[in-house]
Amino acid sequence: MCRQGGSCSFALSQAPASAGSEFMKKIEAIIKPFKLDEVKEALQELGLQGMTVIEAKGFGRQKGQTELYRGAEYVVDFLPKIKIEVVVADDQLSRAVEAIQTAARTGRIGDGKIFVSEIIEVIRIRTGETGPSAI
Repeated sequence: MCRQGGSCSFALSQAPASAGSEFMKKIEAIIKPFKLDEVKEALQELGLQGMTVIEAKGFGRQKGQTELYRGAEYVVDFLPKIKIEVVVADDQLSRAVEAIQTAARTGRIGDGKIFVSEIIEVIRIRTGETGPSAI
């Protein structure tokens, strides 16, 4: 449970692992574009090597914003965002989420969201490696 201005702890339910398998999690974070470098550096400090970055547009509670262009007011419904996707081993999850949350936080509306989901399998296309070694 995340506390306002505090740290997060995760109690995600897991099915029992089959012999020799390890669980992996996918972290999807929607952040403000100018926070991307800080988040990337925070994840690199943890030793995470790969991430996918997608330019996105969206809105949440802030419902866009009103702009003024050549004297006319108009509403920008969708604001620019960045979506980061990272797959991590279970034992890296809480540190990675905390690093993203700390690096992406401005304390203002629109800071974004973090979603965590379970990954069943990862396969490295080049080598055929599977599981956490393929991350």
